Amino acid sequence: MHAPRPASPLLLLSRAALVSALVVALATFVSPLLAQESAPATPAGAPGKLRVVSLSPVLTDFAKEIGGDKVDVVGLVKPGVDPHTYDPTPADAQQVSSTQVVLISGKGLEGYLTKFRQAAGGKATWVDVGAALPSLEAPEHDHDHDDDHDHHHHHHGADPHWWHSVANAKLAVGVIREAFAAAAPADKEYFAGRAAEYLEKLDAMDKEIKVALADLPRDARKLVTSHDAFQYFAKERGFTIIAISGISTRDQPSSKKIVKIINQIRADKVKAVFYESVENPKVIAEITKETGAKVGGSLVADGLGEGAASTYIGMMKANATTIVQGLK
Repeated sequence: MHAPRPASPLLLLSRAALVSALVVALATFVSPLLAQESAPATPAGAPGKLRVVSLSPVLTDFAKEIGGDKVDVVGLVKPGVDPHTYDPTPADAQQVSSTQVVLISGKGLEGYLTKFRQAAGGKATWVDVGAALPSLEAPEHDHDHDDDHDHHHHHHGADPHWWHSVANAKLAVGVIREAFAAAAPADKEYFAGRAAEYLEKLDAMDKEIKVALADLPRDARKLVTSHDAFQYFAKERGFTIIAISGISTRDQPSSKKIVKIINQIRADKVKAVFYESVENPKVIAEITKETGAKVGGSLVADGLGEGAASTYIGMMKANATTIVQGLK
């Protein structure tokens, strides 16, 4: 028998090279798959920034002013959207599920909140800004119920329109500043500095509004509005509110209530009736026709508006200007 011939060195080298190439190729293919499977999901928002979701256009504006370039803010309720009738979507819940801080206006404005939190899940800190602010009691109103009368409706309890008080707005800035500092301690001083700058702007705005309203005598400070959203403004500025509808835009006035308002406008010689983008134009038309009062203009009641009124400061100035021009 012949002994087996030893393999050629060239053949052994070729086999070794082939095995090595297969190992490299396999590692190249498998490694990304393993990494993809084991890596945590990348959170939404800009890398390194505190992720915030807001349920109020006013709070969205505050958050951007305080957070600057350290915070990524997503506002779910946009300017011009009626918060009394807003319904969160599955996409909104997805935004919340991957965020770190959620800002809510509170005082009963977000009637959908319990179900929304359950649907969203996640580990976010929910900050009820309104809970830290003084409340006014919501007045009782004589109104008719519409067919879609549901969990969004406000009967009694706290008036949720706290932001029409500048004093409350300043307190809200402090609440948000502290919430951001707790969520991102390394940026605490940054948030404090920006909040201080914004508070100075609010003080300057407050002085401008006081000067503008000084042209109106006390007996002319009667504000007829589409719905009862300006009680905080009235208390701070010395006005009396005559609201056509209740605290919620879903509250439609009864015939008895309309007659009462017409009689009060006549008796008090009120010069103007103010409306909003979401209200019953037929009721406004009827009241102005019966009383001779003019249409004073549009007020932003439930959040922010467009153009100059797209920021909190701009909205407050625009409302004050419209009121003065309408009641002069």
